[in-house]
Amino acid sequence: MKGGFHTPRGLRLPFIVFALFGMTIFMWGWEKTPLPAALFPPYGPFFRLSPGLFGSSLTSIPPEKQIHVDINPLMFARNETSGENAGQSVEMGMLANSTGEVESAKSQKKPVHVDNIQPSFGRIEKLDKSAGKPVDMGIQTDAGKPVDMGIQADVAPGRINESNDEGLHSDDKISEVTQETVDAAVPVNTPNASSIVGMKNGRNLTKQVTRQNCNYAKGKWVADDRRPFYSGSLCKKWLSEMWACRLRNRTDFSFEKFRWQPQDCEMEEFEGAKFLERMQDKTLAFIGDSLGRQQFQSLMCMITGGEERPDVVNVGWEYGLVKARGHVRPDGWAYRFPDTNTTIVFYWSACLCDLEPLNATSDPTTTEYAMHLDRPPAFLRRFLPRFDIVVLNTGHHWNIGKLTANRWVMHVGGVKNTDPKIADIGGAKNLTIHSIVQWVDSQLPKHPSTKAFYRTISPRHFLNGDWNTGGTCDNTNPLSKGSEVVQDESIDSVPAMAVKGTKVKLLDITALSQLRDEGHISKYSIRPSPGMQDCLHWCLPGIPDTWNEIVFAEL
Repeated sequence: MKGGFHTPRGLRLPFIVFALFGMTIFMWGWEKTPLPAALFPPYGPFFRLSPGLFGSSLTSIPPEKQIHVDINPLMFARNETSGENAGQSVEMGMLANSTGEVESAKSQKKPVHVDNIQPSFGRIEKLDKSAGKPVDMGIQTDAGKPVDMGIQADVAPGRINESNDEGLHSDDKISEVTQETVDAAVPVNTPNASSIVGMKNGRNLTKQVTRQNCNYAKGKWVADDRRPFYSGSLCKKWLSEMWACRLRNRTDFSFEKFRWQPQDCEMEEFEGAKFLERMQDKTLAFIGDSLGRQQFQSLMCMITGGEERPDVVNVGWEYGLVKARGHVRPDGWAYRFPDTNTTIVFYWSACLCDLEPLNATSDPTTTEYAMHLDRPPAFLRRFLPRFDIVVLNTGHHWNIGKLTANRWVMHVGGVKNTDPKIADIGGAKNLTIHSIVQWVDSQLPKHPSTKAFYRTISPRHFLNGDWNTGGTCDNTNPLSKGSEVVQDESIDSVPAMAVKGTKVKLLDITALSQLRDEGHISKYSIRPSPGMQDCLHWCLPGIPDTWNEIVFAEL
């Protein structure tokens, strides 16, 4: 029979089909199989398509954006990475997994962007055995040249310098996905964390650097002879005499020789020059009660080192902060450091809500004021756009005696309050704190460079009575109540709850200050009265300096 199926000619067709099918399977598995990929890299120079076929979609990266890391190029598969200009891309590999197999592009959630790999993200201290040599990542452009990011390998292998003047700080928490030493690594930024990725003995190693905010409220007090930052007897330009305990009869000042040490991070050492540099062309405003004023005066003394600084300009008039006729003092102060154009402001707002005269009379002692619990102070509404940092606080004026003496009448929604739950002092304070935090949070998107903090309440230490009933705070032994704060959550729960879910940060100073009862003015007031002590305000230098150290660290 001619031309039958079993003749040589009849066998050719299935053989050809089988060969084509086998070749297809081989080509499909080439990229995904370690051995063929190792022998014949699918994206090697012999098989790379010419950039001309795609116009400008494949371009080389300019020298200033190139990376060198000594890693086997076989660790990479295909991944499209953004180039310097819009619309440009470069073929770059995915990392091999821990078994040496190359992962497909689909297994990676996000492409690794070259522009996101910044040399300033910490220091890669020694990624190559040869000191001073650039580390070659083996990342190939279409021209076959390695991409150079300028990362220098010049220190101990596998370590990341936690320098405070570069991207990785000592308060960054590092979790190691593997315990192997990373011989070569490069940082890759993601929205919530940064990864250090590299290879050792053909294995993919990853260190995850999670940028988490340090809990500055949790830690302990430690002795430090470098404190205080300024002299309480010399900082007369900025410090009220009534709070300068060295000008009183007090003789024990051991309370000045302590600093706060957060538990899980190092708090950056405060320096006046560094603060001004960081606040170049910026304004910081404190808005609150007399404890806010103490924090303001503390910061002025810290910045100047307690020196006179005749170059500092009083710019209170720019904010309407001038002493009105018949008043003892203005409603606040504002000073500018001309060399850096840095302005520090304080505005007195004891209740942190808007006060509006109801029956303005010629005698201010008889004028009643609408206390708008759900409305921020007019000063804040007017000047918030000018503030880069704002620190808010309220607390100790929230009692019936203070409200009655000040002739403040609670209002909500523009009318006198009739809700008994709000009429209760606790309810009124709660409403006000939540209202102002929500209002500030609503304004921050309009002012992206502005940072807002709500400072928790400063504790009182009256024993055996209150300020007007014989309460005292005579202890002079530092840390007699303990030296450490171990809880994670703030003990001032109202503002802690108010800031949750907002961009307003909590400046939590309550628990750490609670341990320092020896730091109050006590019986050393400027005009002491028999049977009355000041166990509310602090001696300066003193505890408010630490509050400002935390603000500085937060900046």
